[in-house]
Amino acid sequence: MKEFIGKKIILWDFDGVIVDSMAVREKGFWETLSNFPKEQVDKLITYHKKNGGLSRYVKFRYFFEEIRKEKADEKEVDKLSAEFSEIMRKRLVDKNILIDEVVNFIRNNHENFKMHIVSGSDGEELRFLCRELGISSYFISIEGSPTPKIELVENLLIKYKYKKEEACLIGDSINDKEAAERNEIDFVGYNNTELENENGYIKSFR
Repeated sequence: MKEFIGKKIILWDFDGVIVDSMAVREKGFWETLSNFPKEQVDKLITYHKKNGGLSRYVKFRYFFEEIRKEKADEKEVDKLSAEFSEIMRKRLVDKNILIDEVVNFIRNNHENFKMHIVSGSDGEELRFLCRELGISSYFISIEGSPTPKIELVENLLIKYKYKKEEACLIGDSINDKEAAERNEIDFVGYNNTELENENGYIKSFR
C-alpha cells in the first residue's frame, strides 16, 4: 500500500479501526447514564460519534459542563468512567467484533513494522481487552487514556526515538488526525468516509 512507503512505525487507533465497537460503546454510555434525562444523553452520544478519539473522561466532563451546564465533579467523572469500563470489559471481549481485514494485516505485518496502539479508551481496559482478544503480542505497547492521544503519540516518539517521517497514525476520527498533525507525523484515515478526501486514506486492508 502506498500509504506505507518509507514507513517503519504504525500507530493504531483501537475503536473503529481494530474493533467494530461503536454500537457497544454507545450502549455503554446509555447504561452508565441511565439515571439522566434521555435528551441529555442523546446530545452526549452525538458528541461521542463526532469525537471518537477522545477519552470517556473528556466526554463525561463535556456531559456535565456543556450539556447539563454544571461543574463537573471529578469524583463523579471517575465513578462513571469506572462503571463504563466494567461494562466494556464484559461486552468487548467478543472476537466477532474484531475487524478481520485489519487484524489479518496486523498479523501478517507485525514483524515488518513497529506497531503500537494509541487510543482514547482507558489504557488498563485496552490492555485487558487486547489480551482477551488474543492480539497483544503484535504490539510493542498499548496505550490509552486518561493521557490525551496527542500526548500519547508525543511520548512514544520520544521514548523510542522514532523518526517522524517513518511513522504514521491510522485512525477513524478527526481527533486521530489532529493527534498526528500536532506531532508532525502522517495520518492515514480508515473506516470513516468523512476522511476520504484526506491525502492518506485506506478503503480496505484486503
